[in-house]
Amino acid sequence: MLNISKNSINRNVDISYFNAVKFVSGRKHYKHFNRFLVVFSLIGIIILFLPWTQNVTGKGFLTTLTPDQRPQTIQSTIPGRIEKWYVREGDYVEKGDTILFISEIKNEYFDPNLIERTGQQIKAKSASVNSYQGKVKALNNQIGALANERVLKLEQARNKLLQSKLKVQSDSIDLEAAETNIKIAQRQYDRTVQLESEGLKAVTDVEEKRLKLQETQAKLISQQNKLLASRNEVLNAQVEINRVQAEYTDKISKAQSDMYTAQSNQFDSEAQVTKLENEYTNYEIRNKMYYITAPQNGYINTAIQGGIGETFKEGDRLVGIMPADYDMAVETFVEPIDLPLMHLGEKVRIQFDGWPAIIFSGWPNVSYGTYGGKVVAIETFISDNGKYRVLLAPDPDDHPWPKDLRVGSGANTIALLEDVPIWFELWRQLNGFPPNYYQPEGAKAKPVKK
Repeated sequence: MLNISKNSINRNVDISYFNAVKFVSGRKHYKHFNRFLVVFSLIGIIILFLPWTQNVTGKGFLTTLTPDQRPQTIQSTIPGRIEKWYVREGDYVEKGDTILFISEIKNEYFDPNLIERTGQQIKAKSASVNSYQGKVKALNNQIGALANERVLKLEQARNKLLQSKLKVQSDSIDLEAAETNIKIAQRQYDRTVQLESEGLKAVTDVEEKRLKLQETQAKLISQQNKLLASRNEVLNAQVEINRVQAEYTDKISKAQSDMYTAQSNQFDSEAQVTKLENEYTNYEIRNKMYYITAPQNGYINTAIQGGIGETFKEGDRLVGIMPADYDMAVETFVEPIDLPLMHLGEKVRIQFDGWPAIIFSGWPNVSYGTYGGKVVAIETFISDNGKYRVLLAPDPDDHPWPKDLRVGSGANTIALLEDVPIWFELWRQLNGFPPNYYQPEGAKAKPVKK
């Protein structure tokens, strides 16, 4: 039985007549077991030569295909204080709908009539510009009038100079005539004196000639004075020309100086008008910023700044919004050793969290509950988690993804590589070798044309 004793029962007692012994000591089950082992071995050998799809697994989450479709926060470009909310969390808003109203917290913008008063300042400065323009025009007319008057005055002075020169010539001729007359009078007087001494002329004749000689001498002196006066008039006319030239140059220069001053004031006023118009436009745009509006159609996720009367700085996040229209994608992460195996256009199987699936990683055709994806972007720099980011889009050749998927939920990805026999995959796994490296055709990214 248990062979505890050295005495064997089989030698003394025939136990083959017992039914239990007959049942236990039969040999038929060995034949079935051997057949089973043979069949199992044949099936195992056949399985070793079946195809197996090498793959790279990764974990990620659902996101959107383009950055403008991803969840975002709405900021205010100006500091302010919350005055009124127009939405609640979970509300659907369209592009341009008002989310909340804010008020100013800077004292330079407290005036409610700031825009109107800035407009009045613009009108006043514009009128000042017009006034300076009129003054510049008047000064230009004055400069033109002074220039014309200077021409006339100079012409008049030149005419006077010419007259003075002609008078000098006339007086010179008269002086020569007076000198001739005095010579004649002197000879007549001398002749009369001689004749009187000879007794041929009377004393009265001598006195008459003496008187005439004196008159001629007086005329000569008078004519000399006239000639000197005429020459002085020539000098005075020349001086007058210079005086007129200097006087009108001074007047025109003063008018031009006034004109340049008026133009400078005009340009300064125009600059102030431009600055005020800039401020006016800024005030108008700032007034529109008091109403925080939705940048696109979407749903209000959360109010980051809550309450009434709460203040915030420019650039602070106020509310989060999820776009309503978006193209779903999966953001997954792969190990650095597997990065050379990922290529643009690579086929990937995806299993979404919350969706039942039966997965055979090496036999994607017999898996159930997975969805097709395609690699559309591969990050060129490692992420904070030590892996590389890969963006997957729905495969247009596969059945569509579920409609109830939400951005942010988890996903497991299986990138499909080459088909190899199962024995090769087992050998690779036992030795810790990576999958086969290969470069499919057309897998390189095309350069972006600028």
